[in-house]
Amino acid sequence: MTIQEIKDRGLLLFESISGSKAYGLATSQSDTDIKGVFYLPRNLFFGLEYIPQISNETNDEVYYELGRFIELLCKNNPNILELLASPDDCILYKHPLMDKLNIGMFLSKLCKDTFAGYALTQIRKARGYKKKVVNPMDKECKTILDFCYIMDNYQPVPIKEWLGRKNYIQERCGLSSISHAKGMYALFYDVENNLDYHGIAVKETANEVSLSSIPKGQQALAYLFWNMEAYSLYCKEYKEYWDWVKERNDTRYQTNLNHGKNYDSKNMMHTIRLLQVAEEILRDGTLNVKRSNREQLLDIKAGNMDYDELLIMADELMKSIESYCLTSTLSDAPNKERAERVLVEMREVLYK
Repeated sequence: MTIQEIKDRGLLLFESISGSKAYGLATSQSDTDIKGVFYLPRNLFFGLEYIPQISNETNDEVYYELGRFIELLCKNNPNILELLASPDDCILYKHPLMDKLNIGMFLSKLCKDTFAGYALTQIRKARGYKKKVVNPMDKECKTILDFCYIMDNYQPVPIKEWLGRKNYIQERCGLSSISHAKGMYALFYDVENNLDYHGIAVKETANEVSLSSIPKGQQALAYLFWNMEAYSLYCKEYKEYWDWVKERNDTRYQTNLNHGKNYDSKNMMHTIRLLQVAEEILRDGTLNVKRSNREQLLDIKAGNMDYDELLIMADELMKSIESYCLTSTLSDAPNKERAERVLVEMREVLYK
């Protein structure tokens, strides 16, 4: 099923502009995000083909099946609560049955964890972004040899350096494991090139050092240490970095380069926005999607504030949220039984 099929078959219940345009934070570069709610035809709902949500290829249009929508409301999912609380000028379509659902039914103290928890995720993203910008990784991937060392007079010497000193090549080396010494190997060298050693690594893309069958009487020239943990971490970070380069939004990346603060300013803007919304929910019992502090938030997005300054602001907001949570009149969690009754009533009308 596609979004267009939902509309063509009259299954749409709610549709609204979301994201930056709903927040009042849109600029000339902003895309239009749309979210909605639909219900399944009777045969799909009662059959084996339940579809919880549908999105387009770019994921900037997402529609939730009614049951999934209410389930997420009961979990105080920030995106879903904001969808239900959409400003009137953003709502594109609303079925009369949707009047049975109002934001007051679902706001609870759970918002402290869901909004703030999501905000902390954004902070981690910003930190990860900062690390990638400040510490770019070479396109040429390192190999096992870059993580191997020879112990020389109690000092680790990179294997490439050691081989260069000896005028040896790694393909003629032979390794033998050492009992009870993880990562340590005795290293032998085939001077005559007639012992069929496998080398330290069989090929550049190898993920493990190679062991060889060592004839009796051969003397080890040195002891090699392979830092397997460092190699594994490097491989993970290398993949993450180049996946990020491949998938990053170049316009957004250029904006972050231009402001020169080395953090993802859009992520940090949403971090502060989410924390401010959580503070308002617990203090006032309301959710205001459209933000009254547009200039402040766009200032953050433009990178006009230092990263450490933003972290201090986030910490202060977290303290305020914790404080308001103690005195809030909101329930600890939404009333799921009430929400379920409303859901059943809505389905009875839809499937009458």
